[in-house]
Amino acid sequence: MHAPLSLTSRVSLSLDGTIEGYASLFGEIDQARDMVMPGAFAQTLQQRGLRKIPMLFQHDPSEPIGIWLELREDFRGLWARGKLIPDVARARELLALLRAGGIDGLSIGYRTGRSRIEPRTRVRKLFQVDLWEISIVTFPLLAGARITTVKAADAPRLSRGRAQAERAWRSPGGAADAPALTGRRRAEAARRAGVGI
Repeated sequence: MHAPLSLTSRVSLSLDGTIEGYASLFGEIDQARDMVMPGAFAQTLQQRGLRKIPMLFQHDPSEPIGIWLELREDFRGLWARGKLIPDVARARELLALLRAGGIDGLSIGYRTGRSRIEPRTRVRKLFQVDLWEISIVTFPLLAGARITTVKAADAPRLSRGRAQAERAWRSPGGAADAPALTGRRRAEAARRAGVGI
């Protein structure tokens, strides 16, 4: 029996607390030198179902923060769609942090089923895993897998947010003063305003 380990994903977030993205990516080596192989989750998804795979914060079983609405394997990995529960204080905090870009990792906790260590590379290939939980985390093991999008739920809020971003962009010292940094500064202004552009 192995302790739960983490693999991360790219996730998008809507303003109602719904998140979606990849909880695990096939064929990518994480910092623990593990690589999840296609089909590794098929058995556990069939046996456990959604309600028996909790959404946690930082892999802490005392910190449930939401529910998973859909989990499925596709050609890229384990795709997940879930919802943070606004009645849970930590979930409200996480929603604010996700919107601000202060936290952006998604990670799985599991027990290894069938695996093989490649002698030459020392990479452990995971062919079957028993998925225990999926967490929102600060430091995922796949460094490049991050939350990429904050989606707006309503047009008025999006319009206000874009207007705030545009004002920040045109303000003294904003991106309008430095054309070479326009794209990056606009993105930063949008992030500060709490919207995606």
